[in-house]
Amino acid sequence: MIHLRNRALLAPMSGITDLPFRRLAHRLGAGLVMAEMVASRMLAGEHRQTLKRVMGADEISPYVIQISGREPVETAEAARIAAGLGADMIDINMGCPARKVTKGLAGSALMKEPELALSIIEAVIEAVDIPVSLKMRLGWDENSLNAASIARRAENAGITMITVHGRTRQQFYKGRADWRAIGKVVRAVSVPVIANGDILSFEDAECCLTLSGAHGVMIGRGAQGRPWIVGEYGRWLSDKKGRSASQISLSGKKAVILEHYDSMLDFYGRDLGVRNARKHLGWYICELFEDRKQQSLWRIKLCSEDEPKIVRARLLEMFDKLENIAGEVAA
Repeated sequence: MIHLRNRALLAPMSGITDLPFRRLAHRLGAGLVMAEMVASRMLAGEHRQTLKRVMGADEISPYVIQISGREPVETAEAARIAAGLGADMIDINMGCPARKVTKGLAGSALMKEPELALSIIEAVIEAVDIPVSLKMRLGWDENSLNAASIARRAENAGITMITVHGRTRQQFYKGRADWRAIGKVVRAVSVPVIANGDILSFEDAECCLTLSGAHGVMIGRGAQGRPWIVGEYGRWLSDKKGRSASQISLSGKKAVILEHYDSMLDFYGRDLGVRNARKHLGWYICELFEDRKQQSLWRIKLCSEDEPKIVRARLLEMFDKLENIAGEVAA
């Protein structure tokens, strides 16, 4: 098992937790970050864009690459390549609910085939000399809640950490994650279990750990527009005296957002970087403004502009407005 800096981890999210985002979350104190999930077939084939998605081993430590696949031999080969690229740990995805993944009978679809799932786990562990972890859901549906039994067998095979999203695959992201149900996995194994799903506040993080008994939390959608939040949760959970964890200031958010925008342009190139940054800018705007009219106004200003210099100038303008509002409130 690799060392976690604290008990709050950043979830791998396709198209979101790219290297610019992971770099920020890591620097801002996340206990662990993972590269975006990549298909074993694409990684084994050393597809150029797939290799780009798992970059970062020379910048982030420890470094984790998450792979998804259905064929044990192919998934094991992908794990070997990931280890060769500098990964300190391999994470096997058996939790992704996306149709494009499950229609290929990978991701959470593997929970319907525990024997095949265990064959994949065993093949990956045999292929590499680094720790291997597992991410999954409670089960495929309410009639097959088999996370605890799979976790027990995975631990026996050599898995060193297990993350559980508190929903079934058929729930996708509907309803509420069942943190208490994750406790069945915690009680079934001796390796660390990380709880995932619907952790959107400091109180959520603490409540999730209390109800599940998990060793840590993994933050996914709650980190969108807030790359600093995983580190803040980690400090909150580590504070024995209760709730004096430092939180980022408005000027700190300004610096992070400007850095994030520039790093996306550097990583993807000007045109693709501008386009890929828009979803992040939209999330940042929602984080900074409660008023829907202001959110709409700044989305138009920032997300419809193709010239980076103008976007950057408008970001500075936006923060000038926010700082004035903060000054008026303080007065």
